[in-house]
Amino acid sequence: MPIKGADATKRIIPVGPPRPGVTGAERVAAAPGEFQRLLESAVAAHGLRFSAHAQRRLESSVEPFRAEHLDRVARAVNLAQSKGSRESLVLMDGMALVVSVKNRTVITAVDMQRMKENVFTNIDSAVII
Repeated sequence: MPIKGADATKRIIPVGPPRPGVTGAERVAAAPGEFQRLLESAVAAHGLRFSAHAQRRLESSVEPFRAEHLDRVARAVNLAQSKGSRESLVLMDGMALVVSVKNRTVITAVDMQRMKENVFTNIDSAVII
């Protein structure tokens, strides 16, 4: 799912472990293009897609979204699909992802800082991975 236009440079987040003392903005600048490559591999390898909203949320997250997360989300979606789920909440490493199982699309992502006092609606299952 390529990102085009003026927002292309704003939609990049780091991939890999955070370095102590480095802010999110500094990590973004240090890893240009990595998140876009990660998203493209998600579509190619797992058929997973990320809504623009989910991309923005993952980009602004304190914790980086890594390739290993893609494999785990894909397994969670496959498990939810095998149980007949349509919309699932996937809880993973301090992140909550709302996923359209039928469309294999991550609709939104919430990190631990935003998760408190949040209510997730319109889901029919939860997968904890």
